[in-house]
Amino acid sequence: MKDINKKNQNDNLMNSPHDMVGGFVKITEQNSLHDDLDKKSVHQLLSEMNEEDLKVPLAVSKALPQIETLVLGIVERMKRGGRIFYMGAGTSGRLGVLDASEIPPTFGMPPHLVVGLIAGGDIALRNPVENAEDNLERGWQELLEHNINANDTVVGIAASGTTPYVIGALRNARANGILTASVSCNPNSPIAQEAEIKIEAIVGPEFVTGSTRLKSGTAQKLILNLITTTTMIKLGRVKGNKMVNMQLSNAKLVDRGARMIVEELGLKYEQAKNILLIHGSVKKAIEAYKSENK
Repeated sequence: MKDINKKNQNDNLMNSPHDMVGGFVKITEQNSLHDDLDKKSVHQLLSEMNEEDLKVPLAVSKALPQIETLVLGIVERMKRGGRIFYMGAGTSGRLGVLDASEIPPTFGMPPHLVVGLIAGGDIALRNPVENAEDNLERGWQELLEHNINANDTVVGIAASGTTPYVIGALRNARANGILTASVSCNPNSPIAQEAEIKIEAIVGPEFVTGSTRLKSGTAQKLILNLITTTTMIKLGRVKGNKMVNMQLSNAKLVDRGARMIVEELGLKYEQAKNILLIHGSVKKAIEAYKSENK
């Protein structure tokens, strides 16, 4: 890794985001389009909130070209042994950890291949950690602790697009030749300036002013779903439309896997379940059965 000039590394989040990026406006902090929420009925609240939520898929669809570019880059690197690192704070960090944690059970991938890092560490998943997201250097330090390298990809997630923990990680990763992407809900944000691939889902002001766990969080979750699910499909972790590499961690998943084998091989349910339990995954069970019954 080449050295990073410390002065440049810290220049300069002490200024406001408006000083950092010309014309940057925090749409996520603008006043809600709905007022007097405390005076409305439950039916009105639910209806208006749902009305706002309907804007999210459209906003995400506009970012599909950038997401496609990212997935192609990730797949190429993961075939060489690379990993995905999600970086975020608060809701954004929790969403990254959530998506990463679902990859092993869903696709049977080792847990170290998609990693979610949240400012403040695991304690921040349930409790806010004071000033954790304001540390410009900590995100990059954590990536170094994971031996980040040029085959990896760093995806910074921040609804506002201004989180120093994410900005520092992206800045240093990109300077070291690592593929970087940003996921934000404000246009032309500071994290977008640091990333090679800029994914922006502009969902508009939140139903409750500034509460980015709502539309912004939903948009981020959809985007992360798109990134990892498409990546796993292209890496061969899905056959047809089935999760043939899922972990058999409970009775429901064993049953689902057995039914997949019944459908694929035409076996009786109990036989399918038996070979599934012997081989540990749908894919391995099908391959073994076909090999033994040529």
